[in-house]
Amino acid sequence: MRKVIEYVLVSADGVTEDPVAMGVGEHQDEAYLRDGLGLLQACDALLFGRNIYEQFAELYSGGTHKPMWADRLNEIPKYVFSSTLEKADWGDTTIIGGDVVTEVARLKQQDGGNLLILGHGLLGETLLRERLIDTIDLAIYPFLVGSGAQFYFRPGQHATLRLAAVKAFSKVVKLTYEVDK
Repeated sequence: MRKVIEYVLVSADGVTEDPVAMGVGEHQDEAYLRDGLGLLQACDALLFGRNIYEQFAELYSGGTHKPMWADRLNEIPKYVFSSTLEKADWGDTTIIGGDVVTEVARLKQQDGGNLLILGHGLLGETLLRERLIDTIDLAIYPFLVGSGAQFYFRPGQHATLRLAAVKAFSKVVKLTYEVDK
């Protein structure tokens, strides 16, 4: 069975909203970028909610933003879960308007490599609540933002995580957690 991995860039005070505007690029060294590329290459598809998909599509489809993993982002199959998105022009993208939980459970059962979610939003929250996320990678950046959307989970819900790995780069620490089912 395929795993769903959620990769989230987060400030030291827990903000996940708009990492590019927070200046994450200033803190990414070569080793960190290679690690991220390795994860992206090990996965067979990306899962997005509409908002994060639109942000990534704007950044990467135009060809002006070219980190080392841009080619992989452009070529990898992408699934966008949205009831409102009518058109998706970024690379190999499929819009899925059905039930998120049912569709992701179906994708997990298919043959192939793991599925990757970039960023944390409503899609990630829903899949975590339904225990469809297997691994959460938190890349913690060395700055405090003070306000903005944080890694959230609705009140009354919980998830137990087990620390699986810690990687320290020159300015970023990546914590990998396995989600207890």
